[in-house]
Amino acid sequence: MSSTASKPDVVVLDYGSGNVRSAVRALERAGADVELTADLRRAMDADGLVVPGVGAFAAVARALREVHGDRAVERRLAGGRPVLGICVGLQVMFEASTEPGAGDAEGLGEWPGTAERLPAPVVPHMGWSTVEAPAGSVLFEGIADERFYFVHSYGVQRWEMVDTTGGRMTPPLVTWAEHGAPFVAAVENGPLSATQFHPEKSGDAGAELLRNWVRSLRSA
Repeated sequence: MSSTASKPDVVVLDYGSGNVRSAVRALERAGADVELTADLRRAMDADGLVVPGVGAFAAVARALREVHGDRAVERRLAGGRPVLGICVGLQVMFEASTEPGAGDAEGLGEWPGTAERLPAPVVPHMGWSTVEAPAGSVLFEGIADERFYFVHSYGVQRWEMVDTTGGRMTPPLVTWAEHGAPFVAAVENGPLSATQFHPEKSGDAGAELLRNWVRSLRSA
């Protein structure tokens, strides 16, 4: 739990996903006490868990499982404990990817769907893009009209989750962006949130998004 009443305790999962120090620093600036670690118990106990993702889908999915990150995510969500995925950390929350080399690599399957190559003349999608955030978004409160920084060639282009509760549960909030076709830019689904873009590289808008998420941990 938080070491102080004012600063939520956040773990950035360290499973070898490139340089994540910028995410650590951005979360610290957003008001969190942050630790970069692969320790399963710390990942389970923190107020918030961040799953970064840089590189290929299969490599990220495999490395996550090697440090039991899949168990940490599953157990946290079962207990209503917040998790935030970033970039490929969003894609692996889905079932699969068509990326070369992904083969039979399985995502965590928290949401149905597959990351597919963006059908655009220029790939990767690299740079600043606007997003279409739904009403009621916590992540995008006050920044729905801003631009965010993307670096990716694959994206989830269809939202496939069907409400089987008859409207008894709050449906996920899905934010969209476009590069050749619409794709999922962010999802807010109870304790599980994720962004395809890099908030830690998205200037003032990304900083505010992280502040929004960190603030939400105090009421989680």
